[in-house]
Parts: sequence; structure tokens; C-alpha cells
Amino acid sequence: MLDANLKQQLAAYLQNITQPIELVASLDDGAKSVEMNTLLEEIAALSDKVSVVRKDDDKRKPSFMIRRAGTDIGVRFAGLPMGHEFTSLVLALLQVGGHPSKAAQDVIEQVKALDGDFEFETYFSLSCQNCPDVVQALNLMAVLNPRIKHTAIDGALFKGEVDERKVMAVPTVFLNGEPFASGRMELEQIVAKIDTGAAARAAEKIKGKAPFDVLVVGGGPGGAAAAIYAARKGIRVGVAAERFGGQVLDTMGIENFISVQHTEGPKLAAQLEQHVKEYDVDIMNLQKAEKLIPARVPGGLHEVRLENGASLKARTVVLATGARWRQMNVPGENDYRNKGVAYCPHCDGPLFKGKRVAVIGGGNSGVEAAIDLAGIVAHVTLIEFDSQLRADAVLQRKLASLPNVKIITSALTTEVLGDGEKVTALTYKDRNSDDLHQIELEGIFVQIGLVPNTEWLKDAVALSPRGEIEVDHRGETSQPGILAAGDCTTVPYKQIVIAMGEGSKAALSAFDYLIRTVPAEETQAA
Repeated sequence: MLDANLKQQLAAYLQNITQPIELVASLDDGAKSVEMNTLLEEIAALSDKVSVVRKDDDKRKPSFMIRRAGTDIGVRFAGLPMGHEFTSLVLALLQVGGHPSKAAQDVIEQVKALDGDFEFETYFSLSCQNCPDVVQALNLMAVLNPRIKHTAIDGALFKGEVDERKVMAVPTVFLNGEPFASGRMELEQIVAKIDTGAAARAAEKIKGKAPFDVLVVGGGPGGAAAAIYAARKGIRVGVAAERFGGQVLDTMGIENFISVQHTEGPKLAAQLEQHVKEYDVDIMNLQKAEKLIPARVPGGLHEVRLENGASLKARTVVLATGARWRQMNVPGENDYRNKGVAYCPHCDGPLFKGKRVAVIGGGNSGVEAAIDLAGIVAHVTLIEFDSQLRADAVLQRKLASLPNVKIITSALTTEVLGDGEKVTALTYKDRNSDDLHQIELEGIFVQIGLVPNTEWLKDAVALSPRGEIEVDHRGETSQPGILAAGDCTTVPYKQIVIAMGEGSKAALSAFDYLIRTVPAEETQAA
């Protein structure tokens, strides 16, 4: 299963194992079990510290446990962890084998101190770019704390189980048999969700921080660039981010980032964070801003209040809060979110194999999603509000060539229908005749653009009618000392490379403001 190059790389990684591990296989007579056995034998042949043990006692077959020999420490994979999950497999081998994690030491200690019995189950798909972060976080927790168990399950391989548990989005996590979370989560988020005192402790820690010269709000490409450019000036810089990486974490393939021919969102996000950490930047992750209070006097301190009750102060602020997927805002959409209503075709598409779905939106994202889904599902209906599709001509030609795709234009989706547990249909209005139509289906993929994350700024800085932060050519907002960059601003073309450039510009403008403005306390003293 592994080619020569991959075997060579894996053998090099396995040299970092310090404690013997066993690959405990639970197999049947199926083809996937044969593949799994081949994979495990190939891995074991690469290191004398790895052995294969056959023990067909797990309820899921094929599955295998990576177990530290002579202990109960280990993690289990139900299915073949290839594709995006191959990295999860490699990390699990290393960490169960005693190789230390690169996670922050305070988070590691927090996991070790968790009191309780936690049995996690994560359903993933091999095409999901968000799943590995969740799988890897829970695997690490299981290695660090013997009272935590984790099984990663390939939803496509255990379809009956997925249907029985009504899993309609990945990653979906169950804790002790009950739904726990759905969607991408980082280690810190998972720990905070089960450690009830974590938010209060974080708030207390933040309250004691001295004012920053530059405070960046947002950890996407724009925020990361702003932090790096500001830190290189040798000033005090902080970053408060709801999730470091921002919407890039939800991006599949990136092929237009200049000088990098191809990368993936989660990989780029990790590289951004690592680059920021090379500088003296105070990163405060999992912190959602809820109010901005501009300085009352020139050179004064701006205040950013956080959702946890803490506040941060700074002489300048760079707003880089990005944007999120736009919703249809029709009855039933929120009721059936992750129950048939989805926003990531790459992640959740495999769960709808052989079913009927709709894609809402006729731009590039919508047409690309329809093309992608057409190779998986039984039938795709693409619904576009305008009288014609807005996607590139080459994409439209490809879409038109697919036999299991229907295109409906001049249509307004009016309602998502379901049976209380999952989507069963949607209704739309023909904008030419005002007639209502109903389409029976099992999935709806919404691809209608972005909305800026600026609701919390309405009374602080000037916003456009679309909710974007109004900025000038220097990235300055309507408030002196407050800059903005990226997808949350009026700058056109929401692209990663543009956000990075704008973030860099905003940081330079912030530094220019700092060196030209006398701090309010010095003015008062004079």
C-alpha cells in the first residue's frame, strides 16, 4: 500500500519511537481488512520497535489499535487512515511510542489534569481537511491521560453506523455515547469544552496583561501578517484570535498563493502560526472579541472587551476578523445545520454518497462544489438566484457535461424541510413566475459567498452597507490608531495574498501612528 518513497519517510519518523508499540488488529474476511493487514505489516517492517498483534475482538472490523506495549495507552482507528488522515496515523505512532508532542506545555498539563472518564469517537472522511485536527487532538489527549479513550472512525466504511447515529457532517465527535461536537476543533477548544474552569482561568490571566503597542484582533492571513510586521519593529504585540488560521482552515486546495504551487488550508494556517511564534508575540487563542472602545483622546488606549469578560488595551489596534460563510437565512436552515445543511462539500460530500443533494449558488464556489459532488452523489440540483450562472466559463462547460446535474436559475430558496432529524426537501420560488416548487433531497450545500465578522464593531468604526470596515489606502479606519485588514474590510477581492498584503500595510501604518503620536499620559504629564 505504501510506495517506496513513503516507506522511506515513515522509517525515518519511526526512528523517533522510544518505547515499543503494538498494532493490535481486529479484522474479518473483507477486502478492507486485507488492505489494513497489509498496511500494518508494512509499518511493522520499518521498525524493530513495532509489531503486529491479531485480536479480532473489537466491534468494528476492520480496525486496529496503536498500543504502547505492556500498557493501556493507545488510540484506535476504525478504517484505513490514508488521505488526509495519514498524518494522524504517523503522529499517533510517534506519540504512543513515546515521542513528545509539540503542543503547548500548559495545555499538555491541563489535559493530564482532567478528572473523569472520557470515551471519544470521531467520525471522519478521507477527503475532509478539517478532520485531522480533531482526530490528532483527541489522539494526543488519549496518550497523555489514561482515562481518555479515542476511536477515529471512517464514516464511509461504517455507513450503517453513520446512518444509525444520524451523522451528516464530519468531523462529528461523540463523548461517552452522546453527541459532543461537530466541525473543526483544535486541542485547546476541546479541552476548554470539557474543562469547565478553563475560560475563567484564561480571563484572569488576560486581565493582568499590560497594554500593547499593537493589538491584532484575528488570526487569519491578514492578522498573522500584521503581527509579524509589527513584531519586527521591536514593539509589544499581541494577537487575540477566535481561532488562529481563520477561514483558511476551511479551505481545501490553494493554488494561487504566489511562489507556492499548491498547499492546503490547514497546512498554511499551521505555517502562519509557527511563523508568528518565531517573534515575541503574545498569542491569545480562543478569544472572541465582543466590543471595541476607541480611545477618548489622541494617543490614548483603545480597549477590546472579550466574550469571557476580560479586556485588552493597546495604543493601536489592527482589526483582521475576516469573514464567514453566508447563510441563506431561510426557515429550517439552522434547524438542520449538520443534519443535511452543509457548507463544505469536500468535508461532508462523501456522507451523501448515492443520495440527492442541492448546491445553492452559481458562482465559482457553487459550480466547483456541484462538479465535485456529482462524482459522489446520485443527483445534484444547482440553484442560482440570478438569471445565469456567474462561474468561469470553463467551469460552466464542465458542469453542463455532467449527466446527473440539473441547473435551475432565477430561483430563490425559501425553506429547508425535514422530518425533525434530517433534511428531506427544500422549496424555492421561480422569480419569473412566483410559482413555488419543492425538491425532495437529503443534502443542501450552501455556497453563496461571505459575510464579514464585524457585528461587534457597529458603534466603534464606520462600516459599509455590507458590514465591511471602511478603510483608506493606508488601512486606516474612521478612528485614529485603529487599522483594519483582510476580508472584513472594503478592500476588494477577498484573497489570501491580498489579506496578507493588507495586514502588512496595516501594521506599518500602526507603527507610523505610534512614532508620530505622543501617548496621552505623556501629554497629561507635560
